[in-house]
Amino acid sequence: HHDQLVARFIEAPSKALGKDEFLRLLTTQLANQDPLQPQDSQAFVAQLAQFASVEQLESLGSRLDMMMIGQASANQLQTSSLIGKEVLFRADSIALTKGEPARFEVTLDGTSDETVAIVADATGRVVRTIQLGPRDAGTFSATWDGYDEKGNALPTGDYVLTVSATRKDGAEVTAAASVRGTVTGVTFENQAPELLIAGRRVRMGDLVEIAQPTTTL
Repeated sequence: HHDQLVARFIEAPSKALGKDEFLRLLTTQLANQDPLQPQDSQAFVAQLAQFASVEQLESLGSRLDMMMIGQASANQLQTSSLIGKEVLFRADSIALTKGEPARFEVTLDGTSDETVAIVADATGRVVRTIQLGPRDAGTFSATWDGYDEKGNALPTGDYVLTVSATRKDGAEVTAAASVRGTVTGVTFENQAPELLIAGRRVRMGDLVEIAQPTTTL
């Protein structure tokens, strides 16, 4: 009888064995035990201990789920607070509005004797090479006037931007390009939040600096 009862509970449509079901199973085991061969009391104690352990793990799992949901919500609220802020972010492209200069910043890990910025179009064709000269370690501002090597104004669009730096002995200096922009929104379509800046998506890990935009009266 005991094995049939256990099998019946296992095959029950319920996916979890709750407190009520466990107590019913326990009392049914007691009621149907063989008087000449009663169930071992230690077995019942072990069952109770196992049930209590599983119940605690389920409770802990539920609490962890709630904590993760709460943390995700807090992260979303914190990220949303960046809307309207001016930020500096690492970028491998630069947006150009025809007739207007495009500004960017370069960060060097060491002193450079020659620093170069290369601008290419969507096909990878280099349209402009900008000599930025020798520079000290740190961050400095640079500008692309929006013209190609022949002096033609290039159309509005996104252009690939790469920077490089070397010393006189030929050793390379680590260089990175960054662009400033104002956060206009936040998207959570991907698993990690991304900032919307001038029509592009920027990962939080690419942020270099966050500044409150200045207002004039």
